[in-house]
Amino acid sequence: MNNKIDQLAADNIRALAISMVEKANSGHPGGAMGGADYMHILYTEFLKYDPSDMNWIFRDRFFMDAGHLSALMYAQYYLLGNYEKNDLQNFRQWGSVTPGHPEIDVKRGIENTSGPLGQGHAMGVGAAIAAKFLGARFEDLFDHKIYGFITDGGVQEEISQGAGRIAGHLGLNNFIMFYDSNDVQLSSMTDEVTTENTAMKYESWGWKVITINAHNHTEIRQALNEAHNEKEKPTLIIGRTIMGKGCVTADGKMYEGQCELHGKPIGATKADFVKTLLNLGANPEDSFAVYEEVAAHYKNTIAKKTAEAAERKTKFSAWEKQHPDLAQKIKQFFSGELPALDFGSITQKPNAATRDASAAVLGYLAENVENMIVSSADLSNSDKTDGFLKKSSVLQKNNFSGGFLQAGVAELTMAAIANGIALHGGVIPVVATFFVFSDYMKPAIRLSAIQELPVKYIWTHDSFRVGEDGPTHQPIEQEAQIRLLEKIKNHSGDQSFVALRPADAVETSVAWQMALENKKTPTGLILSRQDIKDIPTNGNSRFQEALEAQKGGYLVKATQNPDITLIANGSEVATLVEAAAELEKTLAIKINVASVISEGLFRAQSKEYQESVIPAGKLVFGLTAGLPVNLESLAGSNGKVFGLDHFAYSAPASVLDEKLGFTSKIACLEIIKYLQENNFNSTK
Repeated sequence: MNNKIDQLAADNIRALAISMVEKANSGHPGGAMGGADYMHILYTEFLKYDPSDMNWIFRDRFFMDAGHLSALMYAQYYLLGNYEKNDLQNFRQWGSVTPGHPEIDVKRGIENTSGPLGQGHAMGVGAAIAAKFLGARFEDLFDHKIYGFITDGGVQEEISQGAGRIAGHLGLNNFIMFYDSNDVQLSSMTDEVTTENTAMKYESWGWKVITINAHNHTEIRQALNEAHNEKEKPTLIIGRTIMGKGCVTADGKMYEGQCELHGKPIGATKADFVKTLLNLGANPEDSFAVYEEVAAHYKNTIAKKTAEAAERKTKFSAWEKQHPDLAQKIKQFFSGELPALDFGSITQKPNAATRDASAAVLGYLAENVENMIVSSADLSNSDKTDGFLKKSSVLQKNNFSGGFLQAGVAELTMAAIANGIALHGGVIPVVATFFVFSDYMKPAIRLSAIQELPVKYIWTHDSFRVGEDGPTHQPIEQEAQIRLLEKIKNHSGDQSFVALRPADAVETSVAWQMALENKKTPTGLILSRQDIKDIPTNGNSRFQEALEAQKGGYLVKATQNPDITLIANGSEVATLVEAAAELEKTLAIKINVASVISEGLFRAQSKEYQESVIPAGKLVFGLTAGLPVNLESLAGSNGKVFGLDHFAYSAPASVLDEKLGFTSKIACLEIIKYLQENNFNSTK
């Protein structure tokens, strides 16, 4: 039996949700109506946070997977005072703070951007991992809970397997997920697409599973209490709900559980909007109002939560005085401030593959950055994240003292988990795989960019020089795809992603420094499998010269008034340096060579600087192991780029270099051809 005030509050949420969708003539009302009971009980009785300090680091966190249920969230947070009536009335409109799918807005209670199904709860898993990691370092201070909310679509998305497996394997008992199970999908009933036993599936992954009637408030409370008391496993609460709970037709008959109630306004279905409002106890003349009794109840709830948080903060203040060093470390972790690091001190082997150079940096970071979690998709010995692992240990159930997450073969899940780690705060996430498998990660990379999260991506095996593995493992188009994100601005107006392909081992150290110092956006390091010849040092320090890469591009070989500038990134820079030396022996020509590690950063420099590297109106030749479009914008309309416009083949890397034209000798021939096309024929 539901208490009157609780039933009234849940119905108020339903009325607000359907009013938003109706006014906008767009949205998803039915699921919001079904989940209202659970949300009300969770937020009033269980979720711990400070209404006066929404960024409180010890708060419980709620991760929505089903972003289409944004109206449910906005209605709930409106009752909690986080939104104004006008905000709800402008649902899905230009300039509103209530977009169609929720976008991260912690001050109003939105912990994550969601919409692409499956990723939201995987982010929740990441946040739970971050909390466990921090708890292992700070006397279990980080004992808060992470709550997830998922629907049938999220359970069906393939990412749910990776998230479910990892959460169960790690015993994330701090993660509690509600599954709004209502038998209805957007275009069909669930029995048309699946017959799996969801409870058995999650149990097989090591979860505690509780099935309840999620319109019964007593059962909701019992399930949440059980989940809180669970010491070894994450908990899945399968809440049996009714799509469109409370809907009625024009003649007053109940009209619930129908597919059409999922994705269009109530007034556009066989249900009646006004009669449904009346059935829910709302005033059709003021359907965005908070019921008087509900307003009083939530006023008391807010006061209670504020007082509870204040009590917890008082206890933490006492702990801070007893542990000043640890308290300072917590502040440092959550501020994003790095410890003093000297990337120039890292010893790099001569002519090393940049993945090996990255391993050297990771070994240094393992010893100097305490709040970093590095993860690999079953490739740590190939992507060389084992450089970190060798000086740390693997995260395990009941032991989060290490810093390495073995994600298994689950690139998308791993990347979404990294987003959740970043969203939680206090921990720096790093994820790694082969560059070609960035394809599997793209949805999460995109959400990294949208949410402005400083996730660090390591992508090795960066070209066709993967060799014998053949075209399935040889990235051709991936760099072009990733660099498109460098051209997109995020909502803060910044370049939404930074992609770095360093030219040699020392430039890799600089790239890592750039990645760690970038706290605004995600960064990708694109690294070679094969050894690369070191770029010659022009002065006393290759590292000091390589620091120019922070501008996105710089000259590794410079002369006054060059006849031609050669441009590349990654391993092709060394090839062009060799070609330039050969051509200067045979031709009366002056050549500059530029390493453009990031076009996005380079384009952010002044016009004068850009033209000091790539002179306007002069000859420019680019070399790229990927699609020519990687460099065509930099080369300009009169420039020429030699690259690949086809998939490569299975053969040793050295053979592929010869066959595909990526030796210094063939580069010379291509440059000479370009010079001849531009009537430059002078020879010694």
